[in-house]
Amino acid sequence: MTAPLMTLTWTDHLTGRQGFLVVDRLVRGVCSGGLRMRGGCTLDEVAGLARGMTMKEALHYNPEGRYIPLGGAKGGIDCDPQDPGAYDLLVRYLRAMKPYVESFWTTGEDLGLTQDLVDRAVEEAGLVSSIQAVYPLLDDEAAARRRLADAFAVEVDGIGLDELAGGCGVAESALAALDRADVPYAGARVAVQGLGTMGGATARFLARAGLTVVAVADIKGTIANPAGLDVEALLAARDAYGTVDRSALRPADHELPGDAWLSAEAEVLVPAAVSYAIDTANQERITARWIVEAANMPVLPAAEELLAARGVTVLPDVVVNSGTNAWWWWTLFGDIGPDADEAFAHTRRSMRALIDQMLARAEADGTTPRAAAHAIVADRMPVIAERFGWYR
Repeated sequence: MTAPLMTLTWTDHLTGRQGFLVVDRLVRGVCSGGLRMRGGCTLDEVAGLARGMTMKEALHYNPEGRYIPLGGAKGGIDCDPQDPGAYDLLVRYLRAMKPYVESFWTTGEDLGLTQDLVDRAVEEAGLVSSIQAVYPLLDDEAAARRRLADAFAVEVDGIGLDELAGGCGVAESALAALDRADVPYAGARVAVQGLGTMGGATARFLARAGLTVVAVADIKGTIANPAGLDVEALLAARDAYGTVDRSALRPADHELPGDAWLSAEAEVLVPAAVSYAIDTANQERITARWIVEAANMPVLPAAEELLAARGVTVLPDVVVNSGTNAWWWWTLFGDIGPDADEAFAHTRRSMRALIDQMLARAEADGTTPRAAAHAIVADRMPVIAERFGWYR
């Protein structure tokens, strides 16, 4: 694949902190990719995420669908989201990025930010919407915007549909892998790093499918119970950052160090928090059969090679967590309505088809699932380019 179309580094005039925007590719003149905020965020990190967004969009290309994939992009701000000045910094970043958001970059929540916070900052920065660049591509802008707003208002058992859509996709990816290996759900154990938007929703869907969630990790440490955690109780006891109030734990629940989730006795590990969580050193502790990348770039490439050599399958982020982005566009473009059951059914069908295609390609080519995903993207990119061009 080619170098990014555009990279931009912004320096805040008040604090000296930096923010980044990388546009990897445009399709129909527009690109899509969330905005993250974390201390230590770098341009290289954002560039890798932008390339991943190009892949996620291409993987969901369906020439029969209303949603036509966009290009890939990503934004990042080097700041702890819990810093007292974080929100004001976010507003200043968005003011600086206003011409790009207005013209071609559609964005939304990512690590460290919630969509509510992004929406509030977008309004304060003088923008119409974080996704306004896509509006000219819609057949009926008013109806599309109303449909998405209605979808964001839907809640299922106390959690918004916008949070649940991505977790549904991650969970379905794990379930598809278990099905291909003829592993029954009952008795299959899961450990999840991160109980925020993606990790929390994934834990709910997997628990409701019959798997046993034996460990979850948040910023305070790991909560474990070999007999299974009460996922719904933990979800109800978490704060806006995904940190669980320990007073909600049951007597049989144990508090362990923060990295204990890695070595949990589980078939499935779901890193759903930070990037680069699994490296060449700590991968040795993993005994799980599958790692399902709910977070972006949680497994370092060298670690993935070592894991593959000892039979651990990594289901890559570019497929696994692509359901969140796709759900936004399926809803906005009208492939689905603002209904939870319809959204979950469409997500499950689409994600299962992608996982099955990727794993079948990996088996046929004798490669890893990530390499297979890259091969599928390589097949689709020229088709998209031929239909829509590189920039228009």
